[in-house]
Amino acid sequence: MTETPASKDFTKLPIEEVLSELNVDPDQGLTQQEAQQRLSSYGPNALPEEETRFWKKIIGYFVGPIAFMIEAAALVSLFLGDWADFFIIFGLLLFNAGLELYQDSKASNALSALKNSLAPQATVLRDGKFQVIDAATLVPGDIVKIRIGGIVPADLRLVGGDYASIDQSALTGESLPVSKKVGDSAYSGSVVKQGEMTAVVIGTGLNTFFGRTAKLVAGAGSVSQAQTAMFQIGNFLIVVAVILALIMVAVQVYHDVVITSTWNVKDVLSILQFVLVLLVASIPVAMPAVFSITMALGALALSKEKAIVSQLSSIDEMAGADILCSDKTGTLTKNILTLGDPIAMNGTDPEAIILAGVLASHAEDGDAIDSAVMNALPDKSLLASYQVESFTPFDPVSKRTMAKVVDSEGQHFSVSKGAPQAIVALCQAAKEIEETVNKEVSALAAKGYRALGVARSDESGAWTLLGILPMFDPPRDDSKSTIESVREKGVAVKMITGDDTAIAKETARQLGLGTNILTAADVFPPDMDPDHVPAPIAQQILAADGFARVFPEHKYAIVKTFQKNGHLVAMTGDGVNDAPALKQADCGIAVSGATDAARGAAALILTAPGLSVIQNAIDEARRIFERITSYTIYRVALTMDIMFLVVLATIFLHFRALTPIMIVIMSLLDDIPIMTVAYDNNKVSPSPIRWRMSRLLTVSAVLGFFSVVQSFGLLLIGMALMHGAHAQSLGLIDEAHLQSMMFLQLVAGGHLLMLVSRKDDWFLKPPYPATPLLIAIILTQLVAVFMCGFGILVPQIPWSLIGLVWVYLLVWLFIMGGVRVAIDHVLDNRSARRARSIKYVNTPLNH
Repeated sequence: MTETPASKDFTKLPIEEVLSELNVDPDQGLTQQEAQQRLSSYGPNALPEEETRFWKKIIGYFVGPIAFMIEAAALVSLFLGDWADFFIIFGLLLFNAGLELYQDSKASNALSALKNSLAPQATVLRDGKFQVIDAATLVPGDIVKIRIGGIVPADLRLVGGDYASIDQSALTGESLPVSKKVGDSAYSGSVVKQGEMTAVVIGTGLNTFFGRTAKLVAGAGSVSQAQTAMFQIGNFLIVVAVILALIMVAVQVYHDVVITSTWNVKDVLSILQFVLVLLVASIPVAMPAVFSITMALGALALSKEKAIVSQLSSIDEMAGADILCSDKTGTLTKNILTLGDPIAMNGTDPEAIILAGVLASHAEDGDAIDSAVMNALPDKSLLASYQVESFTPFDPVSKRTMAKVVDSEGQHFSVSKGAPQAIVALCQAAKEIEETVNKEVSALAAKGYRALGVARSDESGAWTLLGILPMFDPPRDDSKSTIESVREKGVAVKMITGDDTAIAKETARQLGLGTNILTAADVFPPDMDPDHVPAPIAQQILAADGFARVFPEHKYAIVKTFQKNGHLVAMTGDGVNDAPALKQADCGIAVSGATDAARGAAALILTAPGLSVIQNAIDEARRIFERITSYTIYRVALTMDIMFLVVLATIFLHFRALTPIMIVIMSLLDDIPIMTVAYDNNKVSPSPIRWRMSRLLTVSAVLGFFSVVQSFGLLLIGMALMHGAHAQSLGLIDEAHLQSMMFLQLVAGGHLLMLVSRKDDWFLKPPYPATPLLIAIILTQLVAVFMCGFGILVPQIPWSLIGLVWVYLLVWLFIMGGVRVAIDHVLDNRSARRARSIKYVNTPLNH
């Protein structure tokens, strides 16, 4: 397949030259033979199918550091015949893969929606006759007919007909249909609202405006924070676990081979089994599930706030987003043209201007301007006194509408509305009136208002200019307060629109967004690669308050530039033109009424109009982030506790602190109930929050260290008591009972550790744990206590010893609470000092 002959820009060449270059007669069209040859050369007028085979997708879900370790553990379990371990591990593996498959099934929705938006059929001139064919078989040079209600089947240049009104807002972001005449271009996928014209095809498939958007969508996308964090945490734990396991194996082998000389196959399998179980306990196999469940419950909460989550990772991204790129029309504004106060000429009554404008409108056409004028008439009963005898719709030549009217007294007159210059010319107004009109129109344009001239004729046909009707798309009532609220949360708002710069600036001024609005054509060169924005242009983008007259590649480039400069970007949009940027953004948000393509590319879909829903989404996302962070700190610290306790006890005390079955049970008791962290009560951060791995791992490591001290300390106390005079009365008769004591300490102490890890303040202060989390912690404690008290799956120990362990744990709970507050205090002070240093270094010397 070759590209459309794009060595020349067919959108700018004269029509005669376009037809000559494409070698087509506009009255005869192509022959079937020519069309078939071009179809073979250029390829079908469709978006290409490039789907990964299903089996390759499935294999991809089982690849990665954590996945490899889990699979290795499952295989060794199978080899050793430990079916319980095998099914537990394999079940978690399948659960995680199922979640990924569900998410990936949605990833192609954007491209599918774009494909569905293409016109399925087209009316084409072949062999001198118009016929209806599959739009996929159109080729450059085909002569096609477009008419009201149809979808433009390819990129076109209009070659015949009076005019057409085409709604291309989904592609370009323009808020109103655009009037087209001979010589103008029409884009594939746009909708014909009025008129009928013939056109020559100048671009098909991926070589259309629509196709280039689809290509950007296919290549867009970014890795989520949560995915990156899970890889980093998993890799950290795996490295620590493997190093400790190797050390333990080396010491055990040295002891068995060199010292005792009792090495045999049974010992090899025993060591292998124990290392396996230790690795299973240390690897966060449930972490992806906890992340997904926490985000899924957050998605459910957001759905009640009129926001549907289509990609769970978007919640994590929303919590850290520090820039919100917002569409203007329909998001910041009402997307309803509204009349301002009429500007009267010749002493006309303002209501008479509106009435004349209404009479010069046609409700059946569904035109946005006509609707705005008719809605502005305060007393609709006035229309009963008039009868419209004939109506001439707007056309791009005269640039006005006209109606012949008779009133209740039988007087005949005409009314007209349209471009002010056209109305002035119709009225043959005096020069001073023309200058006044031009001045008023310029003042309105500076504010981003559209202007309509209105005139009326008497029975003799003499026209009088009545006045000017200002028209604008007003901001939504809640937009300004929402923007202020979002800014208070540390999120900068940038407006991106396909509308004119003047309109964008006025809207930004009214909303308090700042008026440094850049016109895309003045910033982006026509041949710029949106994936590699030059540094000078990037600096302009970073400093701007918003952007106007943007195309899809501009929006995509803007989002990617912010991302390359360290920002997390949330992006709102509603049209096909927004799809590439929505998919590229860290959190793409399809607003209410968005197209299928926009919804397919977005991660968050709003079902209520405006931005107010985003406030709630930000708060909920930050709560969810805090829950995931608290679980991560808990899981890393507890994993370090288990691993170091087992290894240190094996090396220095030649004692297995836990049995394999204890480790398996403990991994279940530690992870499954704690999934209720998804319901926890958390504070809402006042600023964007991200995965600060150095801080998170530092806090986890410090808590893990003190947890090891706690566990190893109890082990030493237990060994001393076991060899003391009170061993019988305490129930510490042998090593098996000491193992039960350590099992109880790790299960109960682990869940008490959750109370410490869930916030960076004293655990006795609010917000307190949510009821589901608290119940899960209490039930887990009871399970561990009853297992040890009644000897279920572990050796039985006396209730008095259980009580002593609990006293020990409660003392350490307050010690760990103090450690958590202290480490956060140290890290906060260090961050503050670093911030002050950076500020000092960046201060000019002449300050």
